[in-house]
Amino acid sequence: MRGLILLPFLSLMKSVPQETDFIVVGAGVAGLRAAIELAQSGRVLVLTKQEITESATQYAQGGIAVALSDEDEISLHIQDTLSAGDGIVNPEAARVLVEEGPERIQELISWGTQFDREGTKLTFTREGAHSRSRVLHAHGDSTGREIGRALHAKASTLKNISFCEFEFTADLLFESGRACGVALVDERKGKRGERHNVYASAVLLASGGIGQVYRETTNPSVATGDGVAMAYRAGAEISDMEFVQFHPTALYLKDAPRFLISEALRGEGAYLRNMELTRFMPKYHEMAELAPRDVVARAIAHEMDLVKSPEAVVYLDLTHLKAERLRTRFPRIYETCLKYNIDIGIDMIPVRPAAHYAMGGVRTDLNARSSLSGLYAAGEAACTGVHGANRLASNSLLEGVVFGARAGITMRQEAAAVASGAVHKNTARESDHPNDEHIDDLLRSIRTLMWRDAGVVRMGSHMRHAVQELESMKERLPRPWCRRSCEVINIHQVALLIMRSALAREESRGAHYREDFPIHDDAKFKKHSVVMQGKERIAFQEDARAAVTV
Repeated sequence: MRGLILLPFLSLMKSVPQETDFIVVGAGVAGLRAAIELAQSGRVLVLTKQEITESATQYAQGGIAVALSDEDEISLHIQDTLSAGDGIVNPEAARVLVEEGPERIQELISWGTQFDREGTKLTFTREGAHSRSRVLHAHGDSTGREIGRALHAKASTLKNISFCEFEFTADLLFESGRACGVALVDERKGKRGERHNVYASAVLLASGGIGQVYRETTNPSVATGDGVAMAYRAGAEISDMEFVQFHPTALYLKDAPRFLISEALRGEGAYLRNMELTRFMPKYHEMAELAPRDVVARAIAHEMDLVKSPEAVVYLDLTHLKAERLRTRFPRIYETCLKYNIDIGIDMIPVRPAAHYAMGGVRTDLNARSSLSGLYAAGEAACTGVHGANRLASNSLLEGVVFGARAGITMRQEAAAVASGAVHKNTARESDHPNDEHIDDLLRSIRTLMWRDAGVVRMGSHMRHAVQELESMKERLPRPWCRRSCEVINIHQVALLIMRSALAREESRGAHYREDFPIHDDAKFKKHSVVMQGKERIAFQEDARAAVTV
């Protein structure tokens, strides 16, 4: 049956080992691709805080961008990536992404990824800010899920890879200045709050994004910024946190989750209409509905603001397109909307922007090395500079496979130079359970504040007040005794990183738009923000993250 995706058997461990060779935190596309690479050189433990299949990868509808079609060129994909990133894309990172992309896609196909085809020929579609049709899809609008399935299937054939579900990674462990493992909180029934350590020669953070920092988000519940928060607490450099991409079109109904309505619908010809049913995007950008995401999101925000109503929306109109084509091209979106009595071939879809993707994260070089020895990061948790101030549509899954592979290769090579230390004694303990009745209220306050003051449009005076509010919340933070309390601590930390970085960047660029500084300031800010624990001042640095051939 089309769209039915079965998860292959995986090596699931009943208990967590005391030590292993490599630890991968997260089982999305970046973590799985790295694990497959690492399995050649030792035991790999992949840790997930929920089911293996629950990651942003599974929700990625739009596709994966790659210069493989006859009408496309590597140079054009690089140029589109640079243009979307609004002046601060690391050009070397863009080159690596785009040049290595075709090989990684062919690799996915050889491992059984079933991209959509017309006959035997791969089909490519066009999305916002792309100059060519270069976006591959699978099962219409389930691309991430299909790539994840294929990577899981490949990983299941490798005996060196083991998976542990419902193990929350609470913190990183270090010895002599080098990352040597992780501290876990066991979330299985009967063991809530039990902590134990796992040791390894190297740790990869592939823990995904930060969307749950915001009240309105397309991200799954697991996207709580854990990797960024842990790395920051450990002293790693964190970069570009002010750049949060807001997807222009998330389903907006009072009793419905903020389900992502893929940009690919606009690629197929959908129009955006305001509450007067007037098509408005042509007046904001020459590419109209296919303008870069930050432009579309701000245009929608402006149209909603004109209405002066808390229930304002805009509409995505597909009624002029062929209904049967929509049902087969977007089966997941079609079925989800139908659950809420919206037939996308007949009815317009009410949408609003929602937090979608973090361009910033743990600062790495192009081989996934963080600023701390033994600690690596890849995927959305990392910041190579490849997305600059605004990610080009469908470059994220490509980033995961390209830089996930690079992470695995580098970790393998460098592990050989690390002497194997003595096995550390595991010290499990049951934490005292503090009163956490206020956690839900605290989380709601953080997420509402972030949506209000660090959303699509920002203002310095509001952000300064928000920083004070976030600082005052510190005394209300729970102790890190379970996954839920740890996630609130991480969300609070990431919120402060975003807010402070956004306040320091006194200009508008890409996804970061300030009403009080509405234009570029290239002289001061055509650089990347860098923040470290213990340093209050946000630094702005030129790109110096060199690629190393691997």
